[in-house]
Amino acid sequence: LITRHSTLYLAKNRRVVMPSWTEHEEIKELQKSYSRNKVRTTKYTFLSFIPKNLFEQLHRFANLYFIFLAALNFVPIVNAFQPEISIIPIVFVMSITAVKDLWEDQRRRKSDQKVNNRLCDVYDRKQKRYVERRWAEVCVGDLVRLCCNEIIPADMVLLHSSDPNGVCHIETANLDGETNLKQRQVVRDLPQGSEFVPENYSSHIECENPNNDLRRFRGFMEHPGKVRVGLHSENLLLRSCTVRNTETVIGIVVYAGHETKAMQNNSGPRYKRSKLERRLNMDVLWCVILLLLMCLIAAVGHGFWLSGLQNPIYMIPDDTHPALAAFYMFWTMIIVLQVLIPISLYVSIEIVKLGQIYFIQNDLDLYNPVLDTGVQCRALNITEDLGQIQFLFSDKTGTLTENRMLFRRCTVAGTEYPHHENAISLEQYEDQGCGDADHSLTLRSRTSRKSLSCKSLSCNRSSVSLNTLTAESDTHSVHDTLRRHTPGAFSGTMECAVVPDPQLQAKLNTLSSAMRSPPRQQAAEISHILDFFLALTVCNTVVVSSPTQPRHVMPVVRTPLRSLEEMKAMFQKLSLPRFPSSLSQNTDTPTSLTKKLFTRGRSASYFPNNSPQTPIMTLQSPTTPSGTPSYTPSTPVTPALSSGAWSEDVDDIQKAKVNSADESESDDEDEAEELLYEAESPDEAALVQAAKAYGCTLLGRSPEQVLVVVPGTGPLSIPLLHVLPFHSARKRMSVVVRHPLTGEVVVYTKGADNVIMELAEAAEDGFSREVMERTQRNLDQYAREGLRTLCVAKKVLEEQEYEAWLKRHEYAETSIENREELLLESAERLETNLTLLGATGIVDRLQEEVPETIEALQEAGIKVWVLTGDKQETAINIAFACKLLRPTDHILMANCDSKETCEARLHELQHEIRQVTKEGVSEDDSSDCVLVIDGRTLDYTLQKELQGSFLELTCCCRSVICCRSTPLQKSQVVRLVRDKLKVMTLAIGDGANDVSMIQMADVGIGISGQEGMQAVMSSDFAISRFKFLRKLILVHGHWCYTRLANMILYFFYKNVMYVNLLFWYQFFCGFSGSTMTNSWVLIFFNLLFTSVPPIIYGVLDKDVSGETLLDLPDLYKSGQNSQAYLPSTFWMNILDAFYQSLVCFFIPYFAYTGSDIGVFSFGSPINGSALLIILLHQLIESRTVTWIHTAILLFSALFYYAFVLLFSLTCVTCNSPTNPLGIETKMMSDPLYYLVCGLTTVLALLPRILCRTFCNTICPSDLVRAQKMERLSAQDYSMSLRQWKENKAAQRLSSRHVPQNLSVNADMPHLTDCIAEAGAVLS
Repeated sequence: LITRHSTLYLAKNRRVVMPSWTEHEEIKELQKSYSRNKVRTTKYTFLSFIPKNLFEQLHRFANLYFIFLAALNFVPIVNAFQPEISIIPIVFVMSITAVKDLWEDQRRRKSDQKVNNRLCDVYDRKQKRYVERRWAEVCVGDLVRLCCNEIIPADMVLLHSSDPNGVCHIETANLDGETNLKQRQVVRDLPQGSEFVPENYSSHIECENPNNDLRRFRGFMEHPGKVRVGLHSENLLLRSCTVRNTETVIGIVVYAGHETKAMQNNSGPRYKRSKLERRLNMDVLWCVILLLLMCLIAAVGHGFWLSGLQNPIYMIPDDTHPALAAFYMFWTMIIVLQVLIPISLYVSIEIVKLGQIYFIQNDLDLYNPVLDTGVQCRALNITEDLGQIQFLFSDKTGTLTENRMLFRRCTVAGTEYPHHENAISLEQYEDQGCGDADHSLTLRSRTSRKSLSCKSLSCNRSSVSLNTLTAESDTHSVHDTLRRHTPGAFSGTMECAVVPDPQLQAKLNTLSSAMRSPPRQQAAEISHILDFFLALTVCNTVVVSSPTQPRHVMPVVRTPLRSLEEMKAMFQKLSLPRFPSSLSQNTDTPTSLTKKLFTRGRSASYFPNNSPQTPIMTLQSPTTPSGTPSYTPSTPVTPALSSGAWSEDVDDIQKAKVNSADESESDDEDEAEELLYEAESPDEAALVQAAKAYGCTLLGRSPEQVLVVVPGTGPLSIPLLHVLPFHSARKRMSVVVRHPLTGEVVVYTKGADNVIMELAEAAEDGFSREVMERTQRNLDQYAREGLRTLCVAKKVLEEQEYEAWLKRHEYAETSIENREELLLESAERLETNLTLLGATGIVDRLQEEVPETIEALQEAGIKVWVLTGDKQETAINIAFACKLLRPTDHILMANCDSKETCEARLHELQHEIRQVTKEGVSEDDSSDCVLVIDGRTLDYTLQKELQGSFLELTCCCRSVICCRSTPLQKSQVVRLVRDKLKVMTLAIGDGANDVSMIQMADVGIGISGQEGMQAVMSSDFAISRFKFLRKLILVHGHWCYTRLANMILYFFYKNVMYVNLLFWYQFFCGFSGSTMTNSWVLIFFNLLFTSVPPIIYGVLDKDVSGETLLDLPDLYKSGQNSQAYLPSTFWMNILDAFYQSLVCFFIPYFAYTGSDIGVFSFGSPINGSALLIILLHQLIESRTVTWIHTAILLFSALFYYAFVLLFSLTCVTCNSPTNPLGIETKMMSDPLYYLVCGLTTVLALLPRILCRTFCNTICPSDLVRAQKMERLSAQDYSMSLRQWKENKAAQRLSSRHVPQNLSVNADMPHLTDCIAEAGAVLS
């Protein structure tokens, strides 16, 4: 029993879940405290909107500042004008923001209502049946029943599945974007029958508290008999996922509502502060200092002015001391000059960024018609950062490459099989433009040539799996056969098109050939080959289905007698004399031969023979004195499959068989039984398809067994004991199976080559050592060809060894605390002393236009780093292929085994670069050096003591390639460069292993590729192809930065210019805080009359066209150097504003000196001139003038004059105590008004026009030169463009000196071959 004390303890540390009808009072109260399933992603309610939105907006310093000024204006002793008018600006700005927030919140509210009102079946104990309930009413402890294609309402532990094997499949696309199916299984030891009786369920669950880790679930289920069963992620159905291929599932809710993992990961839009925004905040502080200085001058001036007066008759006498009056005047001037701080700037920036995002997302050049996706802008406030990128960190697989893994070649037991025909067929297929033809597929029926229509089979996800089935063809060419493949996840047409190597195929054919037996030396080799392909077939998590059955149903059949007889005949052909041993032929049976064939290879050994000149050596296996094998299995041979597991007849088996006889049957028969593979990674799909091409076909999978076909046999059921999934720390995965023929417990492992080679045992007989050496040479060759390498190994466990490991492994599975660490240790204990079987080489082709994109980014001054987990040779070859490396580049290698060696190596490389520099090389020449560093060395360089040396070295290199790097190292590298070098960084990747790097960079970009949407969901921007990065950065990034920078500078300019008019007037009114403008115009001038044109300018202005920016990547450097918004540029604009305000004030002043006009009449030509100056100033700054710009400028001018005229004609007491009635109409009827306005405008703008003309003529910038080029004819433009590039190339060449002897790491002798083959880029 659970005591009250333990309940309180568990409430803090764990979660206890029992059925909702439990009579345990403490548990019932505890479950009531858990979150309900109603979700609310809105910020506000009807009552909380106003106070909460105000509270949020008051977090902005600018809003607080203006509210303070509005409140200050209500103090009679310091107010400057009508208090009611002073609150208009802040109310206007905050109202616009509130309306925007309310609109966004309303969209979220509608979405929440739709989700909460969905229905599901929940068990009601009172009614003794399942009843429909809204999602919002589901609670922790409820038993929920779901049918196929229904969405899971909450996180549930799977208690029952209609599948007899207790499994179901879910699609997690709504959660992580992955479309391949995930397999989930019922908790062990729960009764599985045709029906699940909720009343009989009395177990309780203890699990971890809610968290956001989608791939982890720790806990256990305790049955009434105190038996505990471990719970893991395989038992958990996650909210928002969809049930597929299972008629019914039942689960108990453990997390509901906002405690579910889906909601824990729902962080909403990302918010980052851009570099320009940080600069803006600094300049706002300068404006505040300027405001305080101007107010201080006015206050001191007012005090001195009062002290100099001797009882003037026009002032009401009071007892206020001049110093106190000056203090009051300081606050009055704060109110008068408040417009110096641009209150509308922040709202304008948000509007401009929304406009920029709209144009980015609707750019057709960034649209991918294949995926029907464009650019996604997930972070709404850092668009301008795209125009200032200095360092780009890229993943390789799936980012630079397709992440469509195609099996290319393999090596088994030291013998390399090049698969030349496979390579030729893939090249021919791509040349015919079929690389993306996976969208038009044909399924043929068994009895006709007609296309099989796409039906919903049971609850099979046909629409997702089979896509659209069209394009029937009766031809039987190779390429037609390729096109007819039906893909699952990562199983498109190209992945399925594996042409076997003739030599390897011939060796496997000996197993099914009735005419000839294998040569003597091939017996052990065939043993390795069978194990190799068996490992490829079973060591994965691939889900299997066919067009005629759902994925989760395994075609379970009874093994026919014919298959067993064939199996015996196959092994009889491998009689003992053919093994290179001295064992007697007459003493062994086929059963003993079966055992020998599948032992670890020590009973029969051979040396690989790659050439006729290589002598064949044989070693005798250990034997007993009587000459019989010393190995006797502890478990009897069990070729028969588990009874009761097979339900179909012998005919179905023969249809599923894959052997030489089946291959001669008609295409229609093969196509009718075409298998669909849903893989979690493209590597798995490629390897399973390769094994299938050789006749080792994966037919089905369940939690307990795997159904496979081996050449020469019928379906074999392989008991699946354990799956040790891939882990980034282990870099491998394993399966533990009981061999169907020998009964032995066998571990099959596949993983990274460097890891598997370390774990492979070194056999005393030298055979394994020889295999490892040959395999390593083949791996090096694969890497030089740019192939992804993977090693395959096995291990045979003794029964006692397996039982001992199993006990500790079960303890790790049932642990809640430190479960991941314990499982990792358990897997590492098992994966030791492996026997190497072979290795595979998989080609991952470059995406289109990747070389051109990287070349353009480098020309733009962006340093491109590649962070990959691949081998150095592979990474170097890919770098050459994508033009990250050039044939003339000098590769600096850093491969060190200790921290001291690493430090010495870094100093050595720095010294060599300095020596080259002393020989007369300019700094630009360092761009010829490229650093290649491995993961172990990278660990050392990331330590605090070596960070400085590492960064100093990388600054001298044009690019850096980090190999064998982990996800953590990727993020650490990005953070190091970002924080230490103070540069703008961008990280791009496509997989979950890139998430930390993407989040660490200033700008994170995710690619919606083959590895799901984890990278996209963590990114600021999402694209579908790497090539789109070119226009996104070089064009849209440049535009966004220059537009926003110029708009901000313009806002500062116009506010300072207009405020200074009021400041100059104080020198003529005794610094009394009076203004020559009525308060309405004063408030609306910057808020309405001049605020719209800069917004249009910030959204639509183009200093250079997109085509020119792509042709001349050098233009991007202006954004990297922040040339549009330098401190000097800011202060030049401020000085220009001071000058223009002086002209705008004093020309009307001298023009009307001696006249009898009033104060407001004097202000009329000043306001009119200021408006024209400010609008025409923007016209001068605009690089693009369209009808939209012209219309907005005219509208602003007409709006101002319409307002002041209407105000002058109708307003009598609008500006108490003065009266503006008739002032504007009288002034505008005087010709002097227009003369003053025109002369003032010309003189104010003349210096800026002359300065710009002088600079653009004498020393034009690259942007100005590009603008001039665009005005040329097409022919002249092409000539100028060619001349431009020749000049830039000549400049780089003149500063380049190629060093003759820059050494590389002596530990990498094969690197010379990599460089020599640099020209062989990947097609």
